[in-house]
Amino acid sequence: MAKKEEAAEEVAEETEGEGEELEGGSRKGKKRLVLLIVLPVVLLLGVVGGAIATGLADPLLAMFGVGEAQNGEMAEEEPVEEEVVEKGPPVYFDLPQMLVNLNSTGRKSNFLKIVVSLEVPSVEEISSLEQVLPRIIDNFQVYLRELRVEDLRGSAGLYRLREELMLRVNKAIQPAQINDVLFKEMLIQ
Repeated sequence: MAKKEEAAEEVAEETEGEGEELEGGSRKGKKRLVLLIVLPVVLLLGVVGGAIATGLADPLLAMFGVGEAQNGEMAEEEPVEEEVVEKGPPVYFDLPQMLVNLNSTGRKSNFLKIVVSLEVPSVEEISSLEQVLPRIIDNFQVYLRELRVEDLRGSAGLYRLREELMLRVNKAIQPAQINDVLFKEMLIQ
């Protein structure tokens, strides 16, 4: 009888193990269901909601007429009146020629000779430029002396130089602004 009881206990233990495997397998199946179906749906809803909230989906929604209805009626498009600002011909203000020595690590000195013209939106801005001209020249001199020859190589270097000079002029003449910095002459020696 003892052998029969031991055999019965072994069978019971085996069936319990199979039940645990089935439960574990169903848990894995639920995790896979969440990862493969629910998670992508939630992510998609988040992306769509974000696009609507930031306004990126407005052109797409406008194609389908969504968002135009007000009180059950289609909203009439009102003509948008745009302010037309007449631009006159650009006005240019020439800065004096500047000659600076560039930052170098060796014994050999490098020099930069530069002639710059500022594009001003109107003639009225020229008076504010003339009032702070010494400050503008000082800002340019300090910045240009810290440049190295490598900083001025290629179109990217010239673009950075233009942006930095424009930033310094606009800061000096606030609240007035200039439109652009134009290089009339530039020589690196």
